[in-house]
Amino acid sequence: MAVVLVYATDPVVRDQVRLAIGRSPAAGVDGITYLDTADAGDVVRACDEGLPDLLVLDGEAWPTGGLGLCRQLGDELTARPPAIALIGRRDDRWLAEWSGAEAVLMHPIDAVELSRAAVRLLTAEKEKA
Repeated sequence: MAVVLVYATDPVVRDQVRLAIGRSPAAGVDGITYLDTADAGDVVRACDEGLPDLLVLDGEAWPTGGLGLCRQLGDELTARPPAIALIGRRDDRWLAEWSGAEAVLMHPIDAVELSRAAVRLLTAEKEKA
């Protein structure tokens, strides 16, 4: 069972992420559980407890953006879960790369692209374990 943490202050974005990835997006990636939050503190606590296997962080979240949060987690944790950053502007791609996110996707969310990225990162994590 994989745990995907979705951080976005917009509940519509959180719904879109859950729908795009689903509960069983590919063979070998079954039984996904979601942790949804609009609070950056919840993300930090969940990561401190080692709960998520994958982070999906919205760069458009406010007041704490997902890109800065991704960078913070990478700096503070010994092993940050892989992260997908969602950005609203093409010009923010450099900032997403600075954040350390393993995948960067644009708003509006492309469900197929998001699902593929999630499967790729979850599968890679499973192989490391």
